[in-house]
Amino acid sequence: MSAARSGGEGRRRARQPGAREELLVLVDVGNTNTVFGVYRGDRLLDSFRLSTDTERTGDEYGSLLLPLFTRQGIDPLAADAVVISSVVPPLHLTLDHLSQRYFGRRPLFVEPGVRTGMPIRYDNPLEVGADRVVNSVAARERYGAPVIVVDFGTATTFDVVNAAGEYVGGIIAPGISISAEALFTHASRLIRVDVRKPDELVGKNTAGAIQAGIFYGYVGLVDGILERLLAEIPGVKMVVATGGQADLIASGSKYIREVDPLLTLFGLKLIYERNRG
Repeated sequence: MSAARSGGEGRRRARQPGAREELLVLVDVGNTNTVFGVYRGDRLLDSFRLSTDTERTGDEYGSLLLPLFTRQGIDPLAADAVVISSVVPPLHLTLDHLSQRYFGRRPLFVEPGVRTGMPIRYDNPLEVGADRVVNSVAARERYGAPVIVVDFGTATTFDVVNAAGEYVGGIIAPGISISAEALFTHASRLIRVDVRKPDELVGKNTAGAIQAGIFYGYVGLVDGILERLLAEIPGVKMVVATGGQADLIASGSKYIREVDPLLTLFGLKLIYERNRG
């Protein structure tokens, strides 16, 4: 991957001779949140979570990020590469501008043509979201295969890597937050409550009853799907969860054995290494 000679190039610091550890900026753009991670070599220095907003400009994202980088003593212009997984196409030009202006690098987007090292056995590989591919690459590397990844985002996705290490497909369900929002929107007499694990199964008031229904109903959805997947796929090495609501649902699940909140960032690092140069 070639470096861009624009944006922050004139302000780039000189590289120290003999330096070996690359500084990578990794960006996971979801429909609700965007996570920025910074690796130096194999060490994750820090990660930052911003809300995803298609109305923001690259400069607005830059103005939010710069203080976070400065607080951790990270020079954005020292970045060797920027790698982006995005499921929000309207932000691609914004992210390209952000990368070139504030990191001095043309970004590598995870898209068709990028080497992932994983065969995609999908009817139309172009339909698979970049985040799902990145998560599957990371899970196979970290836990072995076959492996199941559950990503709790705006949608909840279940992705399957078979024993041969191939991405074979998955399942997409509405996320817990939008499921709860549908209930609040369409049932005018029900109050809006926080989505969390209730203190008891049987609610003694309306708020408790709603929380129990949302939490245990969603855990039932997740475990019902996982039970079927585990029955169909022998020898699964790991069921790993990631995403914003992973800790919440994993606390009630019988089948999720690991929560890996930074799985996508690890996958982006792997994909960069497979496309370096």
